[in-house]
Amino acid sequence: MPKERVFLAPFTQGNPMTDVPVSATLPNRTLLAAGLVTVYAFIIGFTDNFVRQIAEDGGLWQFHATRTAMAIVLLVVAAGVMGIRLRPRNPRAVLARSLIHGTAMVIYFGCLAFLSVAEVAAGLFTAPIFVLLLSRFAWGQRIGPFRILAVAIGFAGVLLVLGLGAGAPVGPAMLLPIAAGALYALGNLATTRWCGEESAETLLAGFFLALGLFGLIGMAVLALWQPEVPQGAAGFLFRGAVWPTGRFLFWTFVQAAGSLVAVGMMVRAYQIADASRVAVFEYVILPMSALWSFVLWGDRLTPTAMVGIVLIIAAGMVIAARPGR
Repeated sequence: MPKERVFLAPFTQGNPMTDVPVSATLPNRTLLAAGLVTVYAFIIGFTDNFVRQIAEDGGLWQFHATRTAMAIVLLVVAAGVMGIRLRPRNPRAVLARSLIHGTAMVIYFGCLAFLSVAEVAAGLFTAPIFVLLLSRFAWGQRIGPFRILAVAIGFAGVLLVLGLGAGAPVGPAMLLPIAAGALYALGNLATTRWCGEESAETLLAGFFLALGLFGLIGMAVLALWQPEVPQGAAGFLFRGAVWPTGRFLFWTFVQAAGSLVAVGMMVRAYQIADASRVAVFEYVILPMSALWSFVLWGDRLTPTAMVGIVLIIAAGMVIAARPGR
């Protein structure tokens, strides 16, 4: 049995399209995917800049649970009005993808309790490297030298934007955000390989439900554990369920609505183009977040970070200039 059929068999039974590479069954519209990812980064860069407001008043787990409740209500209403199908065609594939992506995000946010944002983000943005490795060794897909070069350039740009120089210490704790990057990469590949026939709305619902489940589990654990919680944003990870403030509810709703639109665009990008190409474009979220930080809070980029942004843009241009055959 071919390697790809063995790897995908639990998720793709009855789907003859899984016997050939995704590039042969889906239109590889790289430029359109790049545009979708850019809009995704524009929206997420804005909403994520207000997580600091949420962290002041609530906890990570309550945030996930509350955001999921809001997002699912919005999604169900939109589905009813627009006649959108939310029921998955392949429940096992959607469940697997949702748990993989949800776990990646839980690890990512959890690491913020003992690592800096720069270290955690640098670990997560190893995802394009894992996309290439998984595409090559799990699916046997040929990866050209230009895509490898683009990933290297983009990752170097990320390090410069985050201020991680060649002498920056990297300890064992960095393995956790790198694990999040690996899971995030697998989830993105699952979007392309396992869930090509699903609607973006179905995958959105699965993603939010997984995060909501993790949020409920986290609140239950903290209700039993009841650790000492620091004041303000420092207690974001260990704060259990509290009475929500108006500010918490408002910015959580902004997160829910913005994520529905933005993540939906990202999901669609991975459905219409090769995952190893789309992954490189996700680097744009860093300069976009930096732009919003400057507009909203007056935070300025260092010259090194500006060089990093140029490298990130260059990586995207290499990918866009060499579409798949």
